[in-house]
Amino acid sequence: MTYLFLALAIIAEVIATSALKASNEFTRLWPSVLVVVGYATAFYMLTLVLRTLPVGVAYAFWAGLGIVLVTLIGILLYGEVPDLPALLGLAMIIGGVVVIQVFSKVSAH
Repeated sequence: MTYLFLALAIIAEVIATSALKASNEFTRLWPSVLVVVGYATAFYMLTLVLRTLPVGVAYAFWAGLGIVLVTLIGILLYGEVPDLPALLGLAMIIGGVVVIQVFSKVSAH
């Protein structure tokens, strides 16, 4: 269940962060509601993850995968295309998450 909760936390955070731009500085109601509900859901799900995973590992997954997914949403919805250094940085983030999952003894296998 830990990774299900983590996936839900990441999805909720990605939705909330993506809605931030659409909220137009909290001047549009429904995107603003999505931001608040999304972040509340993300943080609640993250608390459930912390029952099993250490906070550093959980946050590495949550933040790292969130960054990559929000970047993809930015590309698809907002036309924000990252340059080569940004893509290399994203690749390193993905690599870090993979190293933790595959090699770390503190991740829940």
